[in-house]
Amino acid sequence: MEPTLSQPPTGEHGASTAASVWRPLRGRTFRDLLIADIFSDVGTFMQSVGAAWLMVSLQAGPMYVALTQTASALPFFLFALPAGALGDICDRRKLILFTEIWMALVAIALAALVITGFISPWLLLALTFALSAGDAFETPTWRAVLPELVATEDLEAASALNGIEFNLARAIGPGLAGLLIASFGIGTAFVANAASFIGVIYVVARWKRPRRKQTAPTEKVIGATIAALRYVRYSTAVRALIIRSGMVMFFAGGLLALLPAVAHNVSESPIAFGLLLGCFGVGAILGAFVLQPARARWSTEAVASGGVMIMGIATLATGFLRELPVLGAVMLVGGAAWICFISLVTALVQKLAPDWVRARVLAVFMLVFQGGLAAGSALWGTIAEHAGIPTSLLWAGLGAVATTALGLIWRLPDTTMDVTPWNHWRMPVIPEGLELGLESGPVLVTVEYVVNREHTSDFLKAMQRYERVRRRDGASRWGIYRDTEHPDVYVETFIVHSWAEHLRQHERITSADRALEERVNSYILKESKVRHLIYATPNR
Repeated sequence: MEPTLSQPPTGEHGASTAASVWRPLRGRTFRDLLIADIFSDVGTFMQSVGAAWLMVSLQAGPMYVALTQTASALPFFLFALPAGALGDICDRRKLILFTEIWMALVAIALAALVITGFISPWLLLALTFALSAGDAFETPTWRAVLPELVATEDLEAASALNGIEFNLARAIGPGLAGLLIASFGIGTAFVANAASFIGVIYVVARWKRPRRKQTAPTEKVIGATIAALRYVRYSTAVRALIIRSGMVMFFAGGLLALLPAVAHNVSESPIAFGLLLGCFGVGAILGAFVLQPARARWSTEAVASGGVMIMGIATLATGFLRELPVLGAVMLVGGAAWICFISLVTALVQKLAPDWVRARVLAVFMLVFQGGLAAGSALWGTIAEHAGIPTSLLWAGLGAVATTALGLIWRLPDTTMDVTPWNHWRMPVIPEGLELGLESGPVLVTVEYVVNREHTSDFLKAMQRYERVRRRDGASRWGIYRDTEHPDVYVETFIVHSWAEHLRQHERITSADRALEERVNSYILKESKVRHLIYATPNR
């Protein structure tokens, strides 16, 4: 479908003229959460360093050291989709609070076991997995609440601030962990991580989040997960953005994947890798400040594609440079380009997904994004091993630059759809004596239209676009039929798997769909007639 767009006050190229990277900090809850997040993420990076160092200290061998990273990353692939479903079904504030308390308890247990000496390699892996599982269940919900905390036009700035916070924590955490471990022992890193959850728990507990008004039945996890995949499949804008982001990450991730090897070729000292990684983080922080002025001057597509192109060129150049200062400068530029693209696409996903499915769409986005990054890292590492690092980075950089051509078919919008609910359909009347449970079904819905003959072709074209709305919001099958006895009569049919799912359809249509529905109605001669038919079985 071709959605209507909501337009905030804009400058020449569509960016908000008043946009500022600092403006989201006016919201107290967002500001408090951001500050608490800095301490929490510093603790997370300290725990990562402590876990790796502890595994080495336990003389567990290289496999266990590598499995530490696996235990941290695997939950995001296993739990992303159910985590997104829970983020839309449950109260988001309570879910975030629960996961934060869960992670705090796991961190406390881990710290206690390390200090008392009862830790073992497998126990460390298990607790690392449990800690990361809490983060995996929280992340889609955490991102989904961002539009509740800041204005729509401030989402890009808020995403940039989150990038600043994360990179600041990444710059501080590992070094601080090394200092504490050297001075007071390895247990202090785990104690610091456990203490880092206090601020977030306190802020979330005090947050007075307005309750969502919901009249339709609550979804179940499996059904909600299927609904998310269906929504992404039939929402053209969301699907294009997710696929494009995954393809960009497949190529752009080559730089970070091979950066340790690049640093080792320049200098055998680990300081070189730390310096290059630090330059990348500083560049990301600087890029967050550049993003808003760039958006005020250029379109979203121009800024995002420019960021990807610069990232690709930086990747290409890294393979042929050997001087540490020059590489550091390239990392600064690459980090700035990276954060510009990440902030823009993350904000767009949050804007394009309606509230009822936002956490699930963000979970799919996160899965494809991380999947592209992981697959690309594996490929570029394999190529580097067989053909050399310069060759691998050359093709990764060229591939990243080539992805900017995707803007020709999947252009990033400067304005976004109005995805607020537009629940205007009349609820079906259930006669007395008909026992109709929420899980009764399948349900066949028919809509009869009497079409003006002069606009038959336009009507059918509009209905083909309307099919995506029906399927996006819950229909498993759809069709449009012409009455052979009354040629001006057309009947639209679609099937929904249960009565509850059809009731949810009433809440899922958005204000962006209004223009399409009004266009369909402009081609008919009288009000359409809707019928609801439930699948009949002998016991009914």
